Amino acid sequence: MTNDNPPSDVTPPAAGTGRERVRIFDTSLRDGEQAPGFSMGRAAKLRLAHALEELGVDVLEAGFPSASDGDFEAVQAIAREVRRPIVCGLARCVPGDIDACARALAPAAKARIHLFLATSPLHREFKLGMSREQVIENAVAAVRNACRHFDDVEFSAEDAIRTEPDYLVEVFSAVIAAGARTVNVPDTVGYTTPAEMYERVRYLREHVHGIDQAVLSTHCHDDLGLAVANSLAAVAAGARQVECTIGGIGERAGNASLEEIVMALATRAELFGVDTGIDTRKLYPTARLLGQLTGQPIARNKAVVGENAFAHESGIHQHGMLKHRGTYEIMKPEDVGFSRSQLVLGKHSGRHALRERLAALGYAPDEAQLDAIFTRFKTLADRKREVFDSDLEALAVGRDPEAVGPWHLEHLNASSHLGGNGSASVRLVHEDGRRASEAAIGDGPIDAVLRAIGRAIGHDLELTDFQIRALSHGGDAQGQATLGVRHQDRELKGRGVSTDIVEAAALAALEIANRIERGTPAVPLRQLAQAI
Repeated sequence: MTNDNPPSDVTPPAAGTGRERVRIFDTSLRDGEQAPGFSMGRAAKLRLAHALEELGVDVLEAGFPSASDGDFEAVQAIAREVRRPIVCGLARCVPGDIDACARALAPAAKARIHLFLATSPLHREFKLGMSREQVIENAVAAVRNACRHFDDVEFSAEDAIRTEPDYLVEVFSAVIAAGARTVNVPDTVGYTTPAEMYERVRYLREHVHGIDQAVLSTHCHDDLGLAVANSLAAVAAGARQVECTIGGIGERAGNASLEEIVMALATRAELFGVDTGIDTRKLYPTARLLGQLTGQPIARNKAVVGENAFAHESGIHQHGMLKHRGTYEIMKPEDVGFSRSQLVLGKHSGRHALRERLAALGYAPDEAQLDAIFTRFKTLADRKREVFDSDLEALAVGRDPEAVGPWHLEHLNASSHLGGNGSASVRLVHEDGRRASEAAIGDGPIDAVLRAIGRAIGHDLELTDFQIRALSHGGDAQGQATLGVRHQDRELKGRGVSTDIVEAAALAALEIANRIERGTPAVPLRQLAQAI
């Protein structure tokens, strides 16, 4: 099988910088998908594969073709549709696996087979029942077999970190001589430390015969929380391929996180002196897509792509951010796909952040008014984990933030239809006695509810974002729905809480409807893009 990818023994410089390029090998669809809760069907794998292609990964490990018919078909579909990155399939060092990879990857524009065989004493004795010599013989035979089908062959020494260093040199020297053009050092059980990883990679670069004809790679697991640190140590020692996953998903505690590695290399470019081909602006959208496809939300405190990554609540931090964002941010949120930093208002926030948020909402209180609003704000913040824009608007106009209105939800009925749209009907009552009833059909029950409420108040509401999260545990857990809506040229957010997610969404939409009815200023979209 021939392909038009650059020779594996060349690590091209990154465009325009003169620095060497570290290849990003994404294994979200293979190692990542093996994690409980992250399994994906063929259609979901294809969607993520296209997103990874747009992200700019160099190698996309699409799966393990011999694992199942479903995995074979998914790898084949990805090989057929994804053209830019190298599409890779995993195989054991057995003829059947190699043949399955060759068939699955036949449609690929650029293909790679990824062979693996355990090399550590523990695995040799208890898993393989092989001697040191037998492991090398099997590895060499598999690489030679694979080279009959592929120009691009990678070999991984499973449990490399717990393998004797001198023996690992023998293994890698032998497989490079047999035709492997990438040799991978996996920390299969997340056992090593950055200092050890650095020394191991340095040792291999100095002692493996023919290493100049191959790319040295690393694949780290996160059992001790060191996967990213170990990967960066390997790069510092000369590794020029890093195997990683979106969000760090993977077996047990997971793999090294792609977005953390990429942004560490970019943020500390002067330290590492390398570049990647990743479009960092697509990191957050890709992580969100993974969450949507698997039903596993991104942890709020996840580095780089978590909801809190660019959120600041402390008054001291907020004050510094308002003066210069570099005081508390080492990356720009826009560089990873966020629209802006977020000053979260809560009990730790100060007057400066409150003034800025009120100004963004269209209010410019004088000092005496701000003093009064700030006092009421602190009282409210002690009762709520987060103070929302609707609360601030109520404080600014002297209303009780806990009060709702002028519209109230009197009736709600929503249903979804298998294979079709959702429908909803609502009846709203105004505090002046008016009633408004409307029904609508939407892409689902949430969209239908939003359309019905919009019709009832006489305004078009375009859904831009919908999130739901549990506030408690159990079958009767309360859920908080957050809606983002575009109204005219403005963006509004609303939140609602209920044990029924459709009702929670309806209450969130009602909050938006009330903000429109009260005529309070919203945030212009152009201002949102510029705001801190």
